[in-house]
Amino acid sequence: MSERLTIPRELVDWRTKGLWWTGEAIPLDEFAARRDRLFTGPFTWPLMVLRASALDRNIAALADFTARHGLLFAPHGKTSMAPALLQRQLDAGAWGITAATANQVLAYRRFGVSRVLLANELLDARVLRLLVTELDRDPGFEFLFYADSAEGVAAAAGAAADARGGRPLRVLVERGTPGGRTGCRTREELLSVARAVAGAPGLELAGVAGYEGPVKDAEGVRAFVRDLVGDAAAITAGFGVRRPVLSVGGSAWFDIVAEEVGGRSDVLPILRSGAYVAHDDGLYRRTTPYRRLPEGPDALAGALELWAQITSTPERGLAIAGMGRREANSDQGFPVPRVLRRADGATVPATGMEVTGLNDHHAYLTVAPELGVRPGDLVSFGISHPCTAFDRWRVLPVLDDEDTVVDAVATYF
Repeated sequence: MSERLTIPRELVDWRTKGLWWTGEAIPLDEFAARRDRLFTGPFTWPLMVLRASALDRNIAALADFTARHGLLFAPHGKTSMAPALLQRQLDAGAWGITAATANQVLAYRRFGVSRVLLANELLDARVLRLLVTELDRDPGFEFLFYADSAEGVAAAAGAAADARGGRPLRVLVERGTPGGRTGCRTREELLSVARAVAGAPGLELAGVAGYEGPVKDAEGVRAFVRDLVGDAAAITAGFGVRRPVLSVGGSAWFDIVAEEVGGRSDVLPILRSGAYVAHDDGLYRRTTPYRRLPEGPDALAGALELWAQITSTPERGLAIAGMGRREANSDQGFPVPRVLRRADGATVPATGMEVTGLNDHHAYLTVAPELGVRPGDLVSFGISHPCTAFDRWRVLPVLDDEDTVVDAVATYF
C-alpha cells in the first residue's frame, strides 16, 4: 500500500476562478460530492477542467512502462503541484516524487511525501539546514539532490556540519550537455565534484543524474545516457559506491532511457518524467515516445481542457474567445481547439479553428466560414505543455466522460 499524503482542506467560494458561487464556502470534497454537470452546474467561462479517464489512462501507462522496464519512478511533481494527483501517482507505484525548487521540496514535506529527489543543486544554507533537521526528525524521509560545483558541495557540507552525527545528505553529481543547462560537461569535472562530495563529512555520494531534454536526436540521447552509465561506473570504481543511483528522463525520450538503463543491476535507475500525468495536445503529443512504442501515440491523452466562450465574430473568418494569457499558457504553442459546442448543445469537431494570438483575456481565432461560429458558442481547447498550465488555476474540477464532476483537485504553486 502506498503512503498516504496529507491533502490540505481547501474551500470553494466566491474567489474560486471558473465558478459563480453565491453561497457559503464549502470544502473541496463536498463540492465534488455534489456531482454538478459541466454545462448546468455553477460554472462560468473560461474554465479549466481535468478529464478523469485521461488521467487514469496516463498514470496507468507510465506505471506499467516503468514496471515492465525495471525502472524506479519519481515523477516530476512540478507539472501539477497538486497533492491529490501526487497521491494517484504514488498509488500507482511511484517510488518517490521529483522537485525542481526548494519551495517544492518543502511543500512535498508538508504533504507527507517520504521520498523526494530535488533535480537541482541546492545552495540555500537555511533550507539545507532545515532538511538536515528533517532527516533527523523523520527516519522514513529519503532525500536526494544534485551538485555540479565546488560551491554546491561547500554549501551542503556547511549545513551538514551542524548535524553532529545525523544522517548524511545524499548527493547526486549532475552531468549536463554542451550548450545545455546545468551539470558537469566532462567526466573529469564530474569526478572532481564527486571527490569533493566523498571527502566532505556529513555528505554521501549517492550517484549521478542528468537531463537529456536539450539533446535533439535519438542517437545523441543514447550517447548522453551511456555517458551517465560510464560516470556511474567510474564512481563505483573510484569511490566504492555500490549500485549508485542513476537518474535521468524527461517526457520526450523515456523509451531510450529505458533501453539503456532499465533493469540494470550495476545502477539504481530512477526515471523522472512528469508531464505525462496530464499530457497535452501540442508539444508532448508531437514528441511522446509512444510514437515509437508498440502501444502507439494514443497511449497518453490530453487530460486538461480549457472551456471558453465565443464572445465576438467581428469579421469573416475571425472569432474572439473569452480567454487569454491569464487563463491559458502559450510558452510552447497556443491552445488547440478540440470541440465546438453550439448554443443548442450540439457538438462538432473544431476542425478549421486555430488560435493565432492571445491578449490578457481574449483569444484570436481564425475560423473556417462553414463552421458557422456564433457568439455564445463554447470551445474546448487542449493545451501545449502542461507544466505551465496548472499554475493558472488553483482549483480544477475533474469530470467523467459524461461531463459530471467526480472529483476536484487543488494546486499549490
